[in-house]
Amino acid sequence: MKNVKTDSLPVPGANLYYEVRGSGPVLLLICGGIYDAAGYADLADRLADRYTVVTYDRRGNSRSPLDGPPEPQSIAVHADDAHRLLTAVGVTEDEPACVFGNSSGAVIGLELAARHPGRVRAMVAHEPPVFELLPDRDHWRALIRDVADAFREGGAGQAMGVFAMGMGMGGGDHGEDAGDGDAGQGDAAPQGEPDPETAAIMARTAANMEFFIGYEVPPFSGHTPDLDALRASGVRVVTAVGEASEGEPPYRAALALAERLGGRPEVFPGDHGGFGAEAEAFAARLREVLPA
Repeated sequence: MKNVKTDSLPVPGANLYYEVRGSGPVLLLICGGIYDAAGYADLADRLADRYTVVTYDRRGNSRSPLDGPPEPQSIAVHADDAHRLLTAVGVTEDEPACVFGNSSGAVIGLELAARHPGRVRAMVAHEPPVFELLPDRDHWRALIRDVADAFREGGAGQAMGVFAMGMGMGGGDHGEDAGDGDAGQGDAAPQGEPDPETAAIMARTAANMEFFIGYEVPPFSGHTPDLDALRASGVRVVTAVGEASEGEPPYRAALALAERLGGRPEVFPGDHGGFGAEAEAFAARLREVLPA
């Protein structure tokens, strides 16, 4: 891991843990689901030669505790968190940031670009689960109602089972709103006793499961990007899909988003969690897509 500076940022209702590495224009990486900044460590290290890479644990997850008890989460609030974080690391309208988000992190990034376009130069949305844009949106609404019912009646484990079965993801993991879980790195499970750092990551992401399935999945899944605001924003919005996830729900949602924004998605290595499993190739592709 390259030299990493860690810090925290108080925001309304929470305290955000974040990491900064590298130098150059700011690149914010927004994670989704149960993983945290550690899920982007390999990718961030490979981008730090060109960018000041900022990663963080989203509110309510890992090292970013809420000020009070858990409650249903809002994409808008998470986007405002990202905006405050950009401001904290020195991003201005004269020098806006590039942003990459995976899964629900991509949905948050799109909201960030729509709400605060002056701070975002380019936004790469990798397989955002914007199921409201799909023709079978009623199917996904019904699934999320079943997930919410299962959480209320049987807890996080039962709800995750309903969710994973409904998503039907062939590759990657299933601990996310569109299929990327565990530590978000897409790697095979470690053999033998994990080292202390890996054990800590595993413990954090396991602890995030209840918050994710109970308080993020239901409200996040009904969010629709403000397409008019994105078109008018001046932000370069790039949709991205994994070459190994064709036909899966978040892949289909990315295609629908690209169509509505008048473009075609960029193809990245791997599946929904390719940023972790194939970090080197993924970083190279991201460099091609992002402005220098």
